[in-house]
Amino acid sequence: MIQVSHLEKSFEGFAALKGVDMHVGKGDIYGLVGPNGAGKSTLIRHITGVYRPDAGEVLIDGQPVYENKSVKAKFAYIPDELFYFMQADTMEMKRFYEGIYPQFDAKLFYRMQEFFPNIDVKRNIRRLSKGMQKQVAFWLAICCKPELMILDEPVDGLDPVMRRQIWNIIMSEVAEHQMTVLVSSHNLRELEDVCDHVGIMHEGKIMIERSLSDLQGSVTKIQVACQSGMPKLPADFEVLHMSNIGRVYTLIVKGNPREAECALAAADPTIVDVLPLTLEEIFIYEMGGADYEVKDILF
Repeated sequence: MIQVSHLEKSFEGFAALKGVDMHVGKGDIYGLVGPNGAGKSTLIRHITGVYRPDAGEVLIDGQPVYENKSVKAKFAYIPDELFYFMQADTMEMKRFYEGIYPQFDAKLFYRMQEFFPNIDVKRNIRRLSKGMQKQVAFWLAICCKPELMILDEPVDGLDPVMRRQIWNIIMSEVAEHQMTVLVSSHNLRELEDVCDHVGIMHEGKIMIERSLSDLQGSVTKIQVACQSGMPKLPADFEVLHMSNIGRVYTLIVKGNPREAECALAAADPTIVDVLPLTLEEIFIYEMGGADYEVKDILF
């Protein structure tokens, strides 16, 4: 659905994007994560056709997105900082969206009103709370029936019940209509529940791009306690980090977790516990070699 190839962008001599490559498949929920200043927002502005690339290309469904009306009609974008016309209410924005998106579903708009009962559709949107403005954005975006939804910090400012409801609506659209979702967020625990693919970005590049299951299966946390000290692992296992409290050792290991467990079991340990890393832990670990210290939160 989205193909980014060798994308570069500089601002007054500062290289914001340094040859970014990214692929988002049809029907995927793709989480774009990275520290502040990594280039996530700049990348999203290229994918939405706001910025012209200095080099490289951005394709949606095989077509360039910049200054391409037919491609832009396929996606809905909800930025972190929302914009509404100065005096517009929800009904006026609905009519505006209907003029832009030929596939806007007015019947769906009224059916979905029950999911947003606190929204006064005749009230100036700018007078609504930040959370309510975000609800209006989702409401309108879903009714555009987009093939692709691009979200930048999508549920920031929403209460837990509304956050869950929004994600349920999005995931329903993915399941029923193969809608593709690209979401940038700092809430890694939430992304872990919804994303099937993840791209980790740092200093203008995508460092890692994998399915979440592959990412979690390639690095494992192992806790082991043994009377004779720390048993040896096979030579083909890469121990990324090891710490201990008394006789309990905690290791971050690259390799097959079950093979590691069997190798450790041969030493007759008191405890062997193999634990998958969360997305938050993986992010902290991967950033450990790039200006970030691996904090004890991992262990």
